[in-house]
Amino acid sequence: MKLYHYPLSGHAHRAHLFLSLVGQDFELIEVDLAKGEHKQAAFLKFNSLGQVPVLVDGETVIPDSNAILVYLAKKLGRTDWLPDDPIGAAKIERWLSIAAGQIAYGPAAARLVTVFGAKFDTEEVISRAHDLLKVVEGELSQRDWLAAGHVTIADIALYSYIARAPEGNVDLSAYPQVGAWLARIETLPGFVPFARTSVGLTA
Repeated sequence: MKLYHYPLSGHAHRAHLFLSLVGQDFELIEVDLAKGEHKQAAFLKFNSLGQVPVLVDGETVIPDSNAILVYLAKKLGRTDWLPDDPIGAAKIERWLSIAAGQIAYGPAAARLVTVFGAKFDTEEVISRAHDLLKVVEGELSQRDWLAAGHVTIADIALYSYIARAPEGNVDLSAYPQVGAWLARIETLPGFVPFARTSVGLTA
């Protein structure tokens, strides 16, 4: 397997993290976004949207971080990470939708402003991040993990951008359950950290 990634992409990190957590052998290939490699024909054949990450498994090409998580869990038969039963699978899907929605337009967007100079309304995206974090804090006050009694791909899908939310000026100090959850993920065998940048609250 090959994973095309960019070190500062939280989407790419979630795929990298899951590959490591399940002990899958893979080659990590960096795509130089600054040089526009993701918009060149060689990469666009993998993902017509020109986005990382992309997983290449033989003849199979899987773009999109959440799709990669699902593919890997299914291919490797890891029902501990992605249950087969309808209720368990639906609980996972709920959080994958949140990762693609509220995470992307909240903490991820706030971090895009400080790390990449994106032109978002800073107050709006930080407010969205806190709205989501309040929900996550409430959910984690009832259990240790988001979608089950153990870690699943739902937790991996949300980890990266929440862990680095302070880089986007999103303060996590009011969310002790979130902090404890981040720490639990960081102690999992095979954990790989998401690259840090000295911006926002971490400057």
